[in-house]
Amino acid sequence: MDLDLFEKLHQEGLLTDASHQKIKQEAEKPLQSVFWDLNTLLSLSVIALSTGLGILVYKNIDTIGHQVVLPLIAGISMACFTYCSRKRMPFSPSKVKSPGHLYDYLLLLGTLTMLTFIAYLQFQYEVFGTRYGLATFLPMVLLFFIAYRFDHLAILNLAILNLGIWMGVTITPKQLLLASNYDSAKLIHTYQVLGLILLVFAFLTQYFRFKPHFKFSYQHYGLHVLFIATLAAFGHYYDHPASWLWLTGILGLAFWVYRDALQNRSFYFGMLSILYGFIALSCIVCKLVLAMPGAEMLLFYYFPFAAAGFAWLLKAFSKQVKTS
Repeated sequence: MDLDLFEKLHQEGLLTDASHQKIKQEAEKPLQSVFWDLNTLLSLSVIALSTGLGILVYKNIDTIGHQVVLPLIAGISMACFTYCSRKRMPFSPSKVKSPGHLYDYLLLLGTLTMLTFIAYLQFQYEVFGTRYGLATFLPMVLLFFIAYRFDHLAILNLAILNLGIWMGVTITPKQLLLASNYDSAKLIHTYQVLGLILLVFAFLTQYFRFKPHFKFSYQHYGLHVLFIATLAAFGHYYDHPASWLWLTGILGLAFWVYRDALQNRSFYFGMLSILYGFIALSCIVCKLVLAMPGAEMLLFYYFPFAAAGFAWLLKAFSKQVKTS
């Protein structure tokens, strides 16, 4: 808003005092961006549309027929990908600007309907038989391809989640689901490997400058999976003498994440390192205290001081990030 122009109009008597005052008051109010609100609503609308189509088909499958449903889903997916293929920018190892919001939402819709199509084929016709690993591996490969080809973060997140599903499914899924027992060493170590793989992807993405803006997603999921799986390993091997090694590993990883977050000025990852380091340290203290008969009351003194130390570390890290 050009306030100098309104000042000139006011001085020349072309603008009343009341109007001039009102314009000044409006100019002092900061504009509120609704970009992320609209972006979230539109993304949810795409998910709601794909979910609604699935429910509609499920409830009316006897009257619609499989021969109609499959071409309908495939047609929607192909139409979306055809539009996006024509509108997309040339591929580049760096970040590629999106042609527009319609492009993003249609790409997401096309991807979701593609997944629905594959799931429908497996559910109705069992095209993969009992090879559940293959049934999750194919969508995972397609999701990674689409994410990199069209430079889409939301689809990359879907691909990472599908990678986790695929690795979990390959670990005798039927027995795990029937037993409802997830305290399995095999499953825990599988997800530790998954976390390491994602962190390696995050490092390579930044090192080779190949889609470096994908680093956040890889590191976000990798850290949470590796930290939680390692905490689960500590609980699983709690009575084993080597259980301390898992907590030591968490503290070492937390220290590495802290230094990386400080170098890249990332408060989020710094907060994660402090949080999981605090949990690991608390596990060590609890195990030591509980091993001493009658010393349980010490925990009532530990946790208030530990919480205060946690808050102090967060505040100190925040200052370091701002001043570095």
